[in-house]
Amino acid sequence: MPKLRFPKTLQPLAESLRDLIPIVLVVSIFQLLVIRQPLPHLLDLLLGLLFVVIGLSLFVKGLEMGLFPIGQSMAHAFARKGSLLWLLLFAFALGFGTTIAEPALIAIAEEASKIAATGNLIHPSKASMQSYALGLRYTVALSVGLAIVLGVIRIVRGWPIHWLIVGGYMVIILITEFAPVEIIGIAYDSGGVTTSTITVPLVTALGVGLASSIQGRNPMIDGFGLIAFASLTPIMFVMIYGMVVH
Repeated sequence: MPKLRFPKTLQPLAESLRDLIPIVLVVSIFQLLVIRQPLPHLLDLLLGLLFVVIGLSLFVKGLEMGLFPIGQSMAHAFARKGSLLWLLLFAFALGFGTTIAEPALIAIAEEASKIAATGNLIHPSKASMQSYALGLRYTVALSVGLAIVLGVIRIVRGWPIHWLIVGGYMVIILITEFAPVEIIGIAYDSGGVTTSTITVPLVTALGVGLASSIQGRNPMIDGFGLIAFASLTPIMFVMIYGMVVH
């Protein structure tokens, strides 16, 4: 069967549509065959799908043109400069800044503040809810910044990643025993929302670029793994934040 070929300018749109087709099929099958109801607002759904395809295509193209190259080039520059202190400061600032701007974290922090106010864990005022959400975001951002610093040190020193990951999750299990039950679910979810649209591209580019710049490091073996630390430390920090606030 001949393979469909699209013009080069339309190739990103075709690839995004291909990636979204399984989701569309699953929703359509369950809606029509299991729930047995027509899709509501079909025209709005199709228009929204078109916007998603266009937005996803532009986002991926932007990563390839901007975020990945700048992350790798800065990692190369700091490695050539030979200053570990400046490299670690850059790593912390990158992790902190990208996490603060993460849309998924903003959304979950706002939702958590509403639930906390509803459950009488904080005062149900707008100021208290904003303070709670902002504190949660800063806590997660701080943890990610420190996680990227730890990941950079691992790449520079050549430490095995599995021992750090195992040790980190052992600490998480220990803290879970003492954390308030109301914050545990939020803490574990916070580890996932940090690995989203803004943080992942820049942090991955930093790790790969740094491993490529250091003699004796393999970008495939040593360049990846920073995201694992960025998912692990927020769980610890948010549970500690819950101990303090709750």
